[in-house]
Amino acid sequence: MSSDEFPKEFSPEELINLYKKMLLIRSFEERITKDAGKIKSPLVHPYIGEEAIAVGACAAINEDDYITSTHRGHGHFLAKGGDLNSLMAEIYGKKDGMCKGRGGSMHVADFSKHMLGANGIVGAGPPLALGVALASKLRNEGRVILTFFGDGAANQGMLHESMNLAAAWKLPIIFMLENNLYGWSTPSANVTAIKDFSLRAQGYGMKGLSINGNDIIEVYKTVKEAVEFARKGGGPTLIECKTYRWGGQTTMDADKYRSTEEKEEWKRKCPIEAYKTRLIRGELVDQQIIQEIEEKTLILIDESVKFSKKSPKPDPNTALDNVYKNPIEYGGN
Repeated sequence: MSSDEFPKEFSPEELINLYKKMLLIRSFEERITKDAGKIKSPLVHPYIGEEAIAVGACAAINEDDYITSTHRGHGHFLAKGGDLNSLMAEIYGKKDGMCKGRGGSMHVADFSKHMLGANGIVGAGPPLALGVALASKLRNEGRVILTFFGDGAANQGMLHESMNLAAAWKLPIIFMLENNLYGWSTPSANVTAIKDFSLRAQGYGMKGLSINGNDIIEVYKTVKEAVEFARKGGGPTLIECKTYRWGGQTTMDADKYRSTEEKEEWKRKCPIEAYKTRLIRGELVDQQIIQEIEEKTLILIDESVKFSKKSPKPDPNTALDNVYKNPIEYGGN
């Protein structure tokens, strides 16, 4: 194992835990993709193939730092420490879901973990992150926020407004662009003239980097440096993580716009397999340990499904709880 193979600040156990988290996300997504017709959120956006970004990035921040997510948010939720059982129950539309069955697949959130929510509106996370980052700066909290978005959102006006203000006010935001090459069925190369989205950072006076989003260590190191820069008052960074989603845009996407050859090429770049190989080469694990991890992960997934099926359905009488109330009806004017 070379001296720069792994970050020195990680213990062997912590390095193995990165693998466990990626595998947990993969296994979760595979299960709900398989069971899509049986659950209350049939339209789900799998994160399979992109796991290194969420896990690597969230490993680079503190527990009290924030993240915002996308419609493809299960991986971000689990990487930030969200509870597996509550996530599965939410997908099943049950009362024990983290949003009590109200949010479904595209709106998972856990404020206790500073995971401020997934969002069904493309590109809506960065403006939310902007407000959180401004509050953090005004309160001198020293916290940063990662805001995840895809290449489809990279051409949305509200993203650019957010980057402009973040740079002008030197806010502690890391813009995490997960470039999986397609905005639904549209290749990003067909609607964007530049090869690297990170070049756009220059127009706002911020740092911009394009990295291999399938390399969890590269993601971690890059985000870690950007986080330290932000905490010191340096301002935001745009990090483009180049990756690939293995499946269609959703579980209802026939995915006929991509060739089999392209998909197979990217599957050979699997972030989980690549990291597993590094762990074995570094003598941190062997095949027996890997097998045990895989078996335990599947047990956790099975238990979360059982938990969800046993969970009660939300009471229809609570449908209006925690939502807008008419101010006149409730004493307002």
